[in-house]
Amino acid sequence: MLGKVRRLVTGHDAQGKAILVEDGFAPAVHTLAVRPGWALTELWKTTATPAELGNDRDVTRGPIQLEPPEGGSVFRILEIPPETPESRARNAADPAGMFAAMGTKTASTFKADAPHPMMHRTETIDYGIVLSGEIYAVLEDSETLMKAGDVIIQRGTNHAWSNRSGQPCRIAFILIDAKFDSELAEKFK
Repeated sequence: MLGKVRRLVTGHDAQGKAILVEDGFAPAVHTLAVRPGWALTELWKTTATPAELGNDRDVTRGPIQLEPPEGGSVFRILEIPPETPESRARNAADPAGMFAAMGTKTASTFKADAPHPMMHRTETIDYGIVLSGEIYAVLEDSETLMKAGDVIIQRGTNHAWSNRSGQPCRIAFILIDAKFDSELAEKFK
């Protein structure tokens, strides 16, 4: 079931009446050979705020990009497999390369003393909802177990995800482009 998410998209007909434009599996599913069992399913993306409502083309197709477009948003579901000693070592060997494979060269914040090799920060506000399974939200000085139904609000914080269960975790994310206030921006230079 990796990456299989039913997506319904509405729109308007020529008279402005609400219609269902699409009903099927989301077409933009990204997997990475270097991260077996991991999948990112793009559900929708906007390129500006406020977003223009119309019958525009689906902008989810294309290369993987971790962050939303400038001024935009992205809605996705991540499937994160259980972490193993092998996968953790593979991630630690080249964390920057892992993030480059996910469409960003700047998100990785990994250092030798980091609590997890996939530590990263994006200049976004992220709403995350665990749909199934469980996962640890790893911060610089703490970690918290999240289970199905739990919600996290990420505000540009340095973090990683660690699935220590024996089952995949499915988590929905809405990422919105944001800017650090000037005080925080200075600390991250």
